[in-house]
Amino acid sequence: MNGAVTVAIEVPLVGDERRKHWAKVVSNVDENKADGWAYEGEFIADGGIQDVNAPAVLLVYGERGSRSNPTPEARVYVINTDATLSLRQTASGRAWARTLRDTVADLVASDIPLAPASRDWDPQLMGYSTDALQHELRRRETN
Repeated sequence: MNGAVTVAIEVPLVGDERRKHWAKVVSNVDENKADGWAYEGEFIADGGIQDVNAPAVLLVYGERGSRSNPTPEARVYVINTDATLSLRQTASGRAWARTLRDTVADLVASDIPLAPASRDWDPQLMGYSTDALQHELRRRETN
């Protein structure tokens, strides 16, 4: 993934808050596993605002139903650099992890673009001519 920026996002709470629920920023997928252990990354708190690096892939899991017979549900989001979430896929039932695995692996391996104007000043800008920077500013003003 390209360089990251830190954004504040509202991490959704999936399922019933009285049942098992969690969220993870996925950094790698073990394609030899077909369960929840295939997803490697950092757990973050769900159901509130969290500061995370973007762009990134977010996996949110929760359960509904009775304690003896819960129904799992999972959602895959892309965390955009403009602090929004883009839902990419959902799955429910006991096979949720395998259902989402290929999509998550593809997203983690891909180069998710930075949103325009999401990064602050960077010393790399010194490498551009004044004309090129002015041209980009004019282009942004017309869009």
